[in-house]
Parts: sequence; structure tokens; C-alpha cells
Amino acid sequence: MPGARSTPSTKEDERIVGHAADFYHRIDIRSTSRRLIVRDGDQVVADTQQPLVLFESGFAPRWYVRREDITESFLRPVEAQTFCPYKGLASYYDIGERKHAAWSYVGAWPEVSRVRNLVSFEPEKIDVYLDGSQLHLEPGQTVIAHGVDRGLDPDEILSHAAV
Repeated sequence: MPGARSTPSTKEDERIVGHAADFYHRIDIRSTSRRLIVRDGDQVVADTQQPLVLFESGFAPRWYVRREDITESFLRPVEAQTFCPYKGLASYYDIGERKHAAWSYVGAWPEVSRVRNLVSFEPEKIDVYLDGSQLHLEPGQTVIAHGVDRGLDPDEILSHAAV
């Protein structure tokens, strides 16, 4: 009918996974030749001079390590996963008695594929040294795990990543 207005649909053809991306939220990933060492007491968990640093709006820089620079036997996979709409599904690892001390975006979104399957370590849970100085997070920089966002299950997130 001429001049008639259609009612907007309540369901889109494509689902927004998590929440719509914020145009002002930014992630930059950079290579560096700084030395990063991760220790659990006197045990060296990781030692690299090729970490990647991920800068994300509102958070402390996060350092990612190639698996070949990690003694993988220290990483104990756990069931917990969280979802980031900018990076994808994170899998966690315990190291010794330190719970959720490391994580990896095994199937990171294409936009952050440089950190795909690399491991990052939580400096508030395990000892992380950058060029000999121990890293500490400033107040408010700790990411609070909230589980998979908005009722999404891991299979749905993984199927979205495959598209």
C-alpha cells in the first residue's frame, strides 16, 4: 500500500554475538623483543624474547607467549571459559596451585588472529617479569570473569567463529 510503513522486525538475520561492538573500543597488537619470563616459584613456566603485547581500551597491556616458549606441562586446562566479543572464547589454565593463572584464545576472532592459540598470564596470580621487572596490575585493571555472555553456549560461539 503506498505510503504504508512497515513494522521493524524484532529479529535480525544475523545474531550479534555478546553485544554490538563499540566503535571506540580498540585493540592493537604489537611484536616486541622484550624478555618475558613467567615463574611459578622457582620453576620457569615461560621464557621468551618474542612476546606479543595486546593493548585494549580500558585494560592493562596483556602479554602473549608462543606455545613453543612455554613448558606446556605446567598448564593444566580447566573447564572454565569466558567470552569476549572482541577476541572470542577464552580457555583457562591452572598452574600449580594458582587457579586460572593463564588463558588462551585458541580460536580467536580473525581481527585478533595474531594472538590465536598463544597464552597470556595473569600477573596477579602468577609471577610475570618483563625485562627483569615484575608486572603488577593497577587497581581496576583486573578482568572480572563473567562466563559466556548473554546465554550463549560455547558451541554457538564456535560456530559463529567458523563463519
